[in-house]
This record gives sequence, C-alpha cells and structure tokens, in this order.
Amino acid sequence: MEKGQGSLKRHWQALTLLVAPLLFPSAHAETLVIAGDIWCPINCEPGSAKPGIFVELAQEIFGEAGIGVEYRLLNWARAVHDTRNGRLDALIGAGIQDAPDFVFTRTPPGVSRMCFYVAPDSQWRYRGLASLAEIRLGSINSYSYGQELDTYIRIKRDDPARVQVVSGDQALAMNVEKILLGRIDATIENAWVMDAWLADSGQPGKLVKAGCRSPDVPIFLAFSPALKGSTRHAAMFDAGLKRLRESGRMNELLQRYGLPPLD
Repeated sequence: MEKGQGSLKRHWQALTLLVAPLLFPSAHAETLVIAGDIWCPINCEPGSAKPGIFVELAQEIFGEAGIGVEYRLLNWARAVHDTRNGRLDALIGAGIQDAPDFVFTRTPPGVSRMCFYVAPDSQWRYRGLASLAEIRLGSINSYSYGQELDTYIRIKRDDPARVQVVSGDQALAMNVEKILLGRIDATIENAWVMDAWLADSGQPGKLVKAGCRSPDVPIFLAFSPALKGSTRHAAMFDAGLKRLRESGRMNELLQRYGLPPLD
C-alpha cells in the first residue's frame, strides 16, 4: 500500500511539473536581446544606474507584458549583422537608412540631430554639402547620417583628404582625438551624444558646434527581419511609447538624463 501511494505521489509530482509552466508562466518566460554600441544617452553602459533612454523604454514597455529585456554592448557593424540574421531581437538607435529591411515602429522614440564639431579655433562652418569640400571629415563606419551625407561619405571615403572613416567601440573618441591632432578638420555626431561625451570628459569646450544638418533623422529600436515575433514586438513597443508619452512618463525619463521634455 505504501509503495502504491509513493508511486501515485511521484506521478502527481511529475504531472505538476509539466502543467505548472502552462498555468503559471514565468514573468520573464520570453526575453528579448537588444544591442548596439555605446551611444549615450540613447544607450549607455550595461548594468549601470542609467543604461540609456532606449534601454529603459524597452525594459519598461516589455516588462509590462512580462517580457524580459537583455541589453548587450556590441560594435555597430556587428550589432547590425547579428540583428539582421536573427541572433539579436533588436538594434538600438537605428535610422531607417541604417537597416531599411528591419522592422520599425510607426513612432520613433527619438530623433538624431546631427551636428558638425570642430576645434575651438576653427573658422569653418557647415553651410550645406558644398562646404564639405573645404575640410577633411571624420565619420564612423556603418553609421547613417542621412541620405545626402551618406552618399557623400560613400563616394569620398577612399579619399582621406575628404573623408576618413573609423570603426570600433571608441570611434567617437578617436574622431575627437584626430581633430585635436589636426588629422581631420571636423566630425559629425548626434548632438545628444557628443554633448554628453564632452561633458563627461570634463572638457565641454574641447570641441564646438559648427552647424547642424537638417532635417533631424528619426531613430528607432529596430527589430530583426529574420524573426517571426518582430512584428508583434514592434507593435507592442509602439503602443507602449504612446502610453508613456500620454502619461508624461517619457518626459520624466528624458529629464532624468538631463534632456529637455518633448513638446
């Protein structure tokens, strides 16, 4: 009798292990892996108190649906490649020109205002595409700066007297250093990113703005074209952005990173 009761108990234990996950799914049964290279304050150091605006948006929006978010730091070219192939769920801070085949939300979480930066004693100012013929421009491999500038960089990138392209996790710092050493005359970067980087370096006047490109470029959390769940995840993120904007939570997040609220 005791043997039969033990067998029955083991049977119910096994059945419970099989059924419990269906009745009581884990709060993070699904996890999205998102990645990009550091583009703070859009995405910053993983595990820090301020991992980045887009990272926090993803964590908050998907967390409401019981979906976990894992944030990884990769160089940009690798992050684009791995997201395109489905090894990652989403790419952080992408413009449509970066990866037009990706799945984008209708509403961008932010915009990229690209500005030109020069040494404080430089007399050069950006006055449209023709003015670039006067300088050596530093850019970052695989970044998109808008169609017009992307075309210019692609045409001139083999001519170091016009365009010089750098790669890697320290690409922004490399371009700043090249300006200070006189190896290039100007670099182009997102205004949020450059201003935050210069402030963190303790030398906000190290470079100065020499004009900005117009118009601003929408930037997104762009989802992998290789994964079936991307359309659903993009729709969830889009709806979450709308909720956070309407509730004022988006502006609270921007202000936490020292940025002005949305209009």
